[in-house]
Amino acid sequence: AGQDLGPLTNALVARALAPVPDPGAVMDLATVLQTQGGALAAEGLNLQRQAASLQPSYLIRHGSGRSLRILALVTPGDFMANTPIDFLLSGSDATLILCHVDETTTELDLPPHDVAFLAIGQSEANAPLLANLPHLLAQHPGPILNNVPALISSLTRDHVSALLADQPGLLAPLTLRRARADLILGALHVPALLRPTDSHAGHGLGLIAETADLTRWLAENNASEAYVAPFIDYRGADGLYVKYRVVLIDGQPFASHMATSTHWMVHYLNAEMSTQPTRRAAEARWMESFDTTFARRHAKAFTALQRTFGLDYFGIDCAEASDGRLLVFEVDTAMIVHDMDDEALFPYKRPAMRKLFNAFLASLDKAVTRR
Repeated sequence: AGQDLGPLTNALVARALAPVPDPGAVMDLATVLQTQGGALAAEGLNLQRQAASLQPSYLIRHGSGRSLRILALVTPGDFMANTPIDFLLSGSDATLILCHVDETTTELDLPPHDVAFLAIGQSEANAPLLANLPHLLAQHPGPILNNVPALISSLTRDHVSALLADQPGLLAPLTLRRARADLILGALHVPALLRPTDSHAGHGLGLIAETADLTRWLAENNASEAYVAPFIDYRGADGLYVKYRVVLIDGQPFASHMATSTHWMVHYLNAEMSTQPTRRAAEARWMESFDTTFARRHAKAFTALQRTFGLDYFGIDCAEASDGRLLVFEVDTAMIVHDMDDEALFPYKRPAMRKLFNAFLASLDKAVTRR
C-alpha cells in the first residue's frame, strides 16, 4: 500500500525490547525488516529465528476467526521458504496457527486445530527437515494436506524435468546439475541457462550464448553447483515473452498471474505491468477466460502434472511453447500467490484470486469432512 512503516517499526522495537520481550512483536519486526531487502532483510531473518526459538507457534485471525482452525507447519526462512498460506486465507474467517519447526526439532507439541497443512517448501536448506518430518508427523491424528515431505523435497529443477519428460502436452527442458568445474562452454549446448542450484526468483540466472557470457556468470556467481538447461525461445508473434503462474488445488488449475515482457527472464515485478495498460488488459482477458481457454487448451498437461505430483496444492511457472505445449519452468509448493496488487490498477485480479482462495478453503474443508 506504500505506507510509511516507521511508526509500526518503532512500536514493534519497543515491544521486542521490553523487560519481558513479546515474541509476536519480534516475529512481526522480522517480517517488516525482510520487506526492506539487503542487510535489513538479513537482520530480519536473524530475528525470525530468535522469535521461533522464543515461541514456536503464532496465531493469526482472519475476519471473525470463527471458521476453520488451520495449523501450518512452517520453518524460518525468507518469503519463499514456505507456502504463503496467510495470503491464501485473505478474506476468510479462518484462524491460522503458524508452527515453526527446523532440522533440530525432535517432537511436536501442536495446539488444537481442525486441519493441518505442510507448508515447508523445497530448498537445499529445508532438505534435512523434510527428511525428518515423516517421523515427527507419524502420530498426528488428523488430516494434513500436502503431507508428502519426500515428494516436496524432490521438487528440484533436475528431478522435475526428468519426471515430466515425454508427458502429454508438456515441455520440460532437460535440466542437469553440474559442478562449477564442469561448466565449460564446449560442454554446454548453447544457448543455455545457468542458475545456482538453490536460487529462486531469477537470482543468478544467466543466458549463456558465448564464452564472454560464461566468464561473466562465473565471475558474478560463486555457486559450487549449477543447474544447466537449454534455453527455449518462447516469444510470441508480437516478439514478447509471456510467463504464467498457475496453481493446482486438488488437481484443478487456477490463474494466479500473467506477466509480459520484452526480456526473456520474466518476473511480475520487472514486467512493467503497472505502467503498461495493454499488458494488464491481456492479463485481465487471460484471467477472465481462463477456464474456457487456457485451462481447456492445456487440460492434458494439467492432468499429467496432477498425476505426476499428486499434491493437494502446488504451483507452476510456465509459458506456451511454439508447438502449443505447456512449457514448464518450475514446480513448487511455495510460490507467492496474493491479492495485494493495487485494485485501481488491477481490478480484475480480486475476482480471480477470490476464486483461487475459495478453492483452497474448500480443499481444507473437504479434508476435515473426510476425517
